Amino acid sequence: MSEQVEQWVAILSLAFPVAAFLWEFAIVGRKRLGYRVQMDTLAADAADKPYADVLGDMRHDGHQLKDPSFVLLRIENAGSAKIVSEDYLADPADPYGIKVTFRNRRVAAVVLTDPSNNALRDFFFEEVTEGDNVRVVAKPGFRRNNNARDRTGTIRLPKVTLPRGAEYKVLVVLERWPEDDSRDPFPDPDVQGTDGHDRWYDPLVRFLRLKATRTESHVFASRPAWWAMWILIAAVVVQACFTLFLREDRRPPLDCVGGTLYLHGSTAFAPAVEAAARDYLKRCDGADVRIPLADDTFRGSTDGVTDVDKAGRDAGIQVGEGLGDHIAFTDGLAADGHPNLIPKPIAFSVFTLVVNKDANVENLSLAQVRDIFAGRVQNWSEVGGNKVPVHLVNREPGSGTRKTLGAKVLAGKEPPQFTETDCAALSEKQYGRCEVSSTDAMLDRTASTPGAIGYSEAAGVEAHQAADKLVKLKIDGKESTAEGVEDTNYPYWQTEFAYTYGPVPAAFLNFLTQQSGRDILREHGHGLCSEARNSDECRPV
Repeated sequence: MSEQVEQWVAILSLAFPVAAFLWEFAIVGRKRLGYRVQMDTLAADAADKPYADVLGDMRHDGHQLKDPSFVLLRIENAGSAKIVSEDYLADPADPYGIKVTFRNRRVAAVVLTDPSNNALRDFFFEEVTEGDNVRVVAKPGFRRNNNARDRTGTIRLPKVTLPRGAEYKVLVVLERWPEDDSRDPFPDPDVQGTDGHDRWYDPLVRFLRLKATRTESHVFASRPAWWAMWILIAAVVVQACFTLFLREDRRPPLDCVGGTLYLHGSTAFAPAVEAAARDYLKRCDGADVRIPLADDTFRGSTDGVTDVDKAGRDAGIQVGEGLGDHIAFTDGLAADGHPNLIPKPIAFSVFTLVVNKDANVENLSLAQVRDIFAGRVQNWSEVGGNKVPVHLVNREPGSGTRKTLGAKVLAGKEPPQFTETDCAALSEKQYGRCEVSSTDAMLDRTASTPGAIGYSEAAGVEAHQAADKLVKLKIDGKESTAEGVEDTNYPYWQTEFAYTYGPVPAAFLNFLTQQSGRDILREHGHGLCSEARNSDECRPV
């Protein structure tokens, strides 16, 4: 789906419910006189009821009613505003407000019942003094009459002032016309406002003045409102189908700069950057963008900045200019000696200590961690674990993960020198130390060596093929998550920087920090510098 089509679908999805709301509650729904036929039954239908004989023997004007029937009609204010006499569709001089016609039936009697407010009775009845007697009679607006020529019975109801939600009921007793010997079912009652003078401009005036132009039964919403709601549902379904099945979840980048972009640096940050690069390439399909991704693309933070610095010098980039096709990512700030490289904070990465499950340790104090890396603890039983020798698996000195461990966890001290250059040479029965060159190698060796302890970018542990043999250690009970950094001051984290040779408008960095790349960083467990609650979390120590 094109972006323009999506925009129109979104506009219509918003416009139709707003229009339906305004129509329903501000125009026709503001003044709505509703009715409901709550009962329309023949006396014969109650043949098995105990009062059936009473109904069947009902009399009126000295004769037994023929095929008597009963209609209970409810009149209600179904709108959002008070209905007054001027709102009825009638001549102002006419006392009637509502006319109900019963075809093929005569009206024998009509009774007002169940008004929501006793004050409503005053619209139907008045007291008349005759000599010394006072009797209650129906007002002129409350009448019944029968038309033999048309075979119709009619009741007229007065212009009752109805507050919002007010209602009343009328019970109508009817019979079949004497000369009608059929047994056909009776048509439904016809409820309408009186006709008034029928001036040519009356409909327009009533509409603009929000008059109740006709009476209807509205259980929930009017027909126009229903149509608007169905159109809204259809629009949402269409947009959802395109979103779920015909396009990617994330928005495309704002720009795609053609050419080849070379990435370097941190192996810990590499999984997130590689995933973002693949997504970026997919969205820039057709824009002649290339980002080579090989097994040796990321070789560590130190090697990364060295590679970018060398590329800029080899290209002869002058001061004030920039090299836009190389970016290095580092765990923390790079070492001095690269004056032409410019850092930009991207995210803060969370690291974790990982231990082989054979050690039977899940939580260590900061002091215990320092003792282990200083060589003062050489068996896991000394910190409450199994009787298994400690095997320290370190990264090489150029690793940003290793530098962060020393700066953030080991009080500025470097891990000790290796005892074996090859981790495979470590003895299973005694303490030892070795070094590896990458995060994957670190996790592989820690998982395969009983009693081994190493360190890695936290989110990469669960995704590793040997994750079931590793335990992510808590430090003083604090978990290695972005929330743990912000909420509990979990110590092992570092700012991830992107280094470029000189100032460059790098489209890929915009994608990472301002567009869909942010979602990918979050998915890999990184906290975004632009969203950090504490600005210190994007400043290296």
